Amino acid sequence: MSATLTLEQLREDIADVLGEEPDDIPLDENLIDYGLDSVRLMTLVGRWRETYGVEVALTDLAERPAVDAWAALLGLTA
Repeated sequence: MSATLTLEQLREDIADVLGEEPDDIPLDENLIDYGLDSVRLMTLVGRWRETYGVEVALTDLAERPAVDAWAALLGLTA
């Protein structure tokens, strides 16, 4: 059985690469304001592809860098 990416895991992964606590990052805030850059974004995409089999374009995530936007793009719900 393969792992499934959840909204909770999405938040944990984002917080991990940003050095923050998941609850400290609002769902609708621009992640660039929290230190997201292209290297961290590539890290996340690579992690999600390897661990969860998620195929998502880096550019799609970069266009709307917020947890809620990414959750919608990835089909995740609260």
